[in-house]
Order: sequence, then C-alpha cells, then structure tokens
Amino acid sequence: MRNFKKLGLLIAVIALSFNVANAEKGDKEVKTAEKGIQFTEGNWASILKKAKAENKIIFFDAYTTWCGPCKLLQKNVFTREDVAKVFNANFINVKFDMESGEGPTLAGKYPIQGYPTLFFINPNGKVVKKVLGYTTAEDLIKTGNSLKKPAGKKRTV
Repeated sequence: MRNFKKLGLLIAVIALSFNVANAEKGDKEVKTAEKGIQFTEGNWASILKKAKAENKIIFFDAYTTWCGPCKLLQKNVFTREDVAKVFNANFINVKFDMESGEGPTLAGKYPIQGYPTLFFINPNGKVVKKVLGYTTAEDLIKTGNSLKKPAGKKRTV
C-alpha cells in the first residue's frame, strides 16, 4: 500500500512538472508573437478605412499556405523586433492568403507575379511600392523607412 502512495505521488509530481513546462512554453510563444509585426485583421474595405483614418500606408503581405519563402518571411523576418518597430509604428499591417477568403478578389485588384508579394498601398488603394519574393529583414526595414511618414508632416503619397 505504501508503494502505491509513493507511485501516486510520483505521478502527480511528474504531471505537475509537465503542466508547468507547457505553461512556460505557452508564455514564451505569446511573448515572441508580441515582438513581431502585429497584423490587423478585417476585410479590405475596413483596412482602407483604418488607413485613411490614421493616414498610414498599408503593408500588405500577399502569401499562400504552400509558399516556402512566405513561411520563411513569417518565421525569420516578421518576428524580428527591429522590423516590428518600424512596421507597427508606421503602417497598417495586413496579410491575406491569396487563395482563400478575400484573397482571390484582392489578387484580381493587385496582380501577383509570384509569392510572396509585399505591397505598400496608400489609403486610397493605390500601390506605391511592390516587393516580389523573399526579402531580408534589413532590406524590408530600408523599404519601410523610405515610405514611412516623416514626423510632423502629412503624407502626400
């Protein structure tokens, strides 16, 4: 009987250890996600409305679920703090799977030659810059900095 109590206690300790480890892992994933680019969700009309209200350019990641370079951008570039610092402060960030939901309609409006395609679109819906294919964090930051609104000035794009 004594051995059963010890075994029960051991199982309880192991189970508790796994729960603590998984909880800590979950916290790390949330913190990592908070460090990256924060993407706004919504339909295209609401995104344009938000861009007009905030006088910001839209950063639009046009991707597909099967695209390897798209996955690399999401994993290695969009999660970086230095990229997020530029994009979260200066752009309305959105991403659409171009093969589902509103994606096919947007692909008709903003023609795509390959994936990923990164669009910078003004609040009126006009493309001001397009980047085709995988890009490094450093190059994406340079592009973002070249398009962001100078402090205290109204955007005229």
